[in-house]
Amino acid sequence: MQVKPGALLRPLSQAVLCAALLASLQGCVAVVAAGAVGGAMATADRRSLGAQTEDKAIAVKADTRLGSIVGDAGHVNVNSYNRKVLLTGEVRDEAMKRAVENEVRSIANVDNVFNELAIAGPSSYTSRSSDTLITSKVKLSLADKNTIKATSFKVVTERGNVYLMGLVTQREGNVAAQVAQGVSGVMSVVKMFEYISEDDVRSMQPQQAQ
Repeated sequence: MQVKPGALLRPLSQAVLCAALLASLQGCVAVVAAGAVGGAMATADRRSLGAQTEDKAIAVKADTRLGSIVGDAGHVNVNSYNRKVLLTGEVRDEAMKRAVENEVRSIANVDNVFNELAIAGPSSYTSRSSDTLITSKVKLSLADKNTIKATSFKVVTERGNVYLMGLVTQREGNVAAQVAQGVSGVMSVVKMFEYISEDDVRSMQPQQAQ
């Protein structure tokens, strides 16, 4: 029996189409799931949505501008939380350290700059990998502590030094610092919080629930 080529191609085309459709649906599910997680984290964040958006914009603008100032002579990390900017990393000299800070201060919506840059050569890949691991361990430890909300804190690690940022109460800040200090590999803990009252926290909860 002779089979026409088109008869073979049609089932094959249908199979390819089904596979593509399945992959597309799986991709949609991943996008929806990622969006849901991101939305939940944004809702749990004590910053306003406007402040969260501005913090992202500040970090992007700073990274873009600082390349021409630092180049290969340093390594600068920029973290913004509620329009307060933390600078960590290494720069060549005091002049570069001041230039970096001044450039960041000139960015729109920046309220304050914490300049923790060290005058030293750029850190190694091993050091940065270790810092990333420490940050992950601190975040997990904060999440395990049921007396505070891990989503209220931003954790930054540089050369084993942990910087904690966030809109928190004195009690929450002290608990978080104690938790971070107990994580292996942590050299020191620096609290850079913006303190709020317990009443402020309670007033934020209805907004987060919405």
